[in-house]
Amino acid sequence: QVQLVESGGGLVQAGGSLRLSCAASERTFSRYAMGWFRQAPGKEREFVAACSWSGGSIYYADSVKGRFTISRDNAKNTAYLQMNSLKPEDTAVYYCAAERRPYYSGTQTGDGMDYWGKGTLVTVSS
Repeated sequence: QVQLVESGGGLVQAGGSLRLSCAASERTFSRYAMGWFRQAPGKEREFVAACSWSGGSIYYADSVKGRFTISRDNAKNTAYLQMNSLKPEDTAVYYCAAERRPYYSGTQTGDGMDYWGKGTLVTVSS
């Protein structure tokens, strides 16, 4: 059972940056695709970014493309989400998730992901 713990959330002004981290408890994480999702108050959970087990295949939601960067360091069992040029509409709880397959399945809602963190809150003020 892989446990995921997110960190790095907080309050930032519009235009600022944050880097989220997702630390996994097991080395098997290095074999799994992983993704970042977010859920804003009153809204459905949505896809943000995902990558394959090696980080070689990367996917972004259109809303974050060019501003966010997903990466992972399998030697550290950790994944990251660098968020630049943040906007108030990026305010949400951000979750990392992993699925027991090497390449991302493409889920846009997170359905089917096998492991989830508890989330970290990102608040972007205008």
